[in-house]
Amino acid sequence: MQNNKRVKLACYTTNVTMAVVGNLSPVLFMTFRSLYGISYSLLGLLVLINFVTQLTIDLIFSFFSYKFNIQKAVKLTPVISAVGLLVYALWPFLLPNHVYVGLVIGTVIFSVSSGFAEVLISPVIAALPSENPDHEMSKLHSIYAWGVVFVIVVSTLFLLIFGNARWQWLALFFALVPLLAALLFAGAKLPELEKPERASGLKAIFGQKALWLCVLAIFLGGAAECTMAQWSSGYIETALGIPKVWGDICGVAVFSVMLGLGRTLYAKYGKSAERVLLLGAIGAALCYLTAAIVPVPIVGLLACAFTGFCVSMLWPGSLIVAAERIPTGGVVMYAMMAAGGDFGASVAPQLVGIITDAVSASDFAQNLASKTMLSAEQIGMKCGILIGFLFSLAAVAVYMVLVKTKRKSNREENQCE
Repeated sequence: MQNNKRVKLACYTTNVTMAVVGNLSPVLFMTFRSLYGISYSLLGLLVLINFVTQLTIDLIFSFFSYKFNIQKAVKLTPVISAVGLLVYALWPFLLPNHVYVGLVIGTVIFSVSSGFAEVLISPVIAALPSENPDHEMSKLHSIYAWGVVFVIVVSTLFLLIFGNARWQWLALFFALVPLLAALLFAGAKLPELEKPERASGLKAIFGQKALWLCVLAIFLGGAAECTMAQWSSGYIETALGIPKVWGDICGVAVFSVMLGLGRTLYAKYGKSAERVLLLGAIGAALCYLTAAIVPVPIVGLLACAFTGFCVSMLWPGSLIVAAERIPTGGVVMYAMMAAGGDFGASVAPQLVGIITDAVSASDFAQNLASKTMLSAEQIGMKCGILIGFLFSLAAVAVYMVLVKTKRKSNREENQCE
């Protein structure tokens, strides 16, 4: 029992580490621009590198998990994070004329660890004995959301007190989180995780329709979550005309608080994951639509914040459904789910940027701007954020299928009894 508690704590700390490495660069974007003159495109590239690296690790585990020593890989995950953060922080001291190169290398290293964590930490929690596995999974993912809040609050206070020029010390401080996780894992005995013994064992897993339905579910859930997670601050400032400081606080921090609140409530009281997914997607669609079309800024602000609550279970809920429907999927199933979620988290936010730029430069936006109180850029941003609405709407259709198949399965079980 004591060992299981240690394993859980190590997994929770690793998820906080994921929050650190996933949000540290965006928090420091303007710091890097002011100190080193790094362009917006190169800053945005760091986020893309993060997602692409994670997706690559997800796919490697999907097809070659039988080649890995899973126990060692789990324990190595936070160590890789710590190394990445150290490179990220120390490179400017060592090679001040090539800062961006160090940021890229550090990002690649700790993004590898994030990919490992996505694939391995959830199945570790699922493999531990529990009276309610669904609640344990939700609790694990709520830790990530609260970790994001921790990163934002600590970073904001640190930069406010000590200044942008000392950002490296902030990164070094955050490196203590994965080091703690590594120490916890070092003295723990991990549960056995299922994986195919050889490549031929993948065919049985990939041949299950339930797997691909769940991958589609988490793809749409990841898209709905990360569209607002990445664009809320900019959207609130640009499209709604609310000052940046409030955009940052209400856009990123409050969204993350609502994200954590939703997952924490499910961890304590939740049941029927399929129904929660459906209701969450409906709520997210309404929030995105409200944020885009309602002209009252405070209403749009509240819609952005409440989106966090609505999308809170779309990612972990999809994992809960997959674990129930594909009980023998093991590491491969979690790797495929992570790949689907990361793909959605990469595609949707990119589409927002593409559509925003295209619409802002169009004659349609210019003509509409001349007839309204909005600028062409604001019109473009409002059209772009509707991507979140479309992905949420598509998620509603997929989650309805999950609900329907769940009801059918329950009826068949009752008839057998």
